[in-house]
Amino acid sequence: MQVQSYLFFEGRCDEALAFYGRVLGAETVELMRYKDAPEPCPEGAVAPGSDDKVMHAAFRVGDSLLMASDGSCSGQPSFSGIAQTLTVGDEAKAAEVFAGLEDGGTVVMPLGRTFFSPCFGMVTDRFGVMWMVIVQP
Repeated sequence: MQVQSYLFFEGRCDEALAFYGRVLGAETVELMRYKDAPEPCPEGAVAPGSDDKVMHAAFRVGDSLLMASDGSCSGQPSFSGIAQTLTVGDEAKAAEVFAGLEDGGTVVMPLGRTFFSPCFGMVTDRFGVMWMVIVQP
């Protein structure tokens, strides 16, 4: 059994994939657009004019595979009640990726020492995805 995150960017998936490529070194390994589907989406499932939007993407961050889509292309992404955890090897890498994710986003908890990690912080990126950056003790 395996659990994977599937993130719906509601029209900003291309931008998100480029951002995560730059900030996290993410590699897009699969990408399908709505116009490439063998059958059109049911009426009302996707906003009109969404042919070039991302129907499905898979991207790799380190050893992890995440999936993404523009969903219904509503323009209203929502990532409430969930966070992605990014475990890095050292405090320098934690500071680097945290700063990248913070660009256009909001710091929830600044990077710092905690009782469970020499370096931990929480940031919501420009798309509304919360990330917990941690260095294992």
